[in-house]
Amino acid sequence: MYLLFRDIDEHNKTKAIDSLVVDSTPKPAFFFMVVMSVLMASFGLLINSASVIIGSMLIAPILSPILSVGLGITLGDNTLIRRSGFTIIKSVLYSVGLSAVTTWLLWSQIGGNDLRNNLNPEILSRIEPNIVYLFIAIVAGLATAYARVKPEMSDTLPGTAIAVALVPPIATIGIGLAFLDLTIISGALSLFILNGIGIIIAAMFMFSLMNIYSKKHVVEKTIEKVDKQQEELAMKAEAEKARKEDDSNLR
Repeated sequence: MYLLFRDIDEHNKTKAIDSLVVDSTPKPAFFFMVVMSVLMASFGLLINSASVIIGSMLIAPILSPILSVGLGITLGDNTLIRRSGFTIIKSVLYSVGLSAVTTWLLWSQIGGNDLRNNLNPEILSRIEPNIVYLFIAIVAGLATAYARVKPEMSDTLPGTAIAVALVPPIATIGIGLAFLDLTIISGALSLFILNGIGIIIAAMFMFSLMNIYSKKHVVEKTIEKVDKQQEELAMKAEAEKARKEDDSNLR
C-alpha cells in the first residue's frame, strides 16, 4: 500500500482538490454539459443504442460533485458537502425534467405506447439494480479518486465514467416519469442512489489513505476564488445588459 501512494506529492494533492472543487461548482457551464449528456442518454435509451449512451457518459460531469461529497466528508467540510449536494440535486432535477420532456416530444417517433408496454433492453438494464452495481461503483470510485491525484493516469478517467454509468439511470427516471410508470422511476432511482453511495464510500476510503486531511484550507481558498469569479461574471453580465438597455433607450 505504501508503494501505491509514495509518489503522490503535496502539489498533486492540492491540484486534485482544486480541480474537484472547480469541477463540482454549480455554474452555467457545468449544467450545460449535464443537459447535453442527459439529452444524449435519453436519445440512446429511447432508440436502444448502446453507443449513444456510452457517448453521454463520456461528456457527463456529474461524477465530480459526487467525488466532492466524499472529499467533504473526509475533510469534515460542511460547506463542500452542501455545495456539492446542491449541484447533484439541481443536476438530477434538470435531467429528469429534460428527459421526460424529450420523451413526450418524441412520443410518436419512438412509438411511445409500444415502448411503454415493451421496454427495450437498454431501459430494462437501468431499472433492475442489484448489489453487483454497488461493487462496480466502489471499484470505479476507487480508481477515479486515485487517478485524480495522478496526472499521468488522467487517460483512465473516461473509462471509469463509463463503468459507473451515472447519467443513464437519471435519464431513465425521466422516461419513467413520461410513461407514468413507478416501477421504472423507482428502479432507476435505486440504481443511481446505489452508484452514488458506492462512489462516495470509495472516495472517502481513498482520500483517507492519501492522508489528505491537511488540505482543508485548499478547499476553502478554492471555493472563495470560484465564488469571486462567479460574482465578477454576474456583475459583468449585468453591466453589459444595462449598457445595451441604455443604448436602446438612446435610439
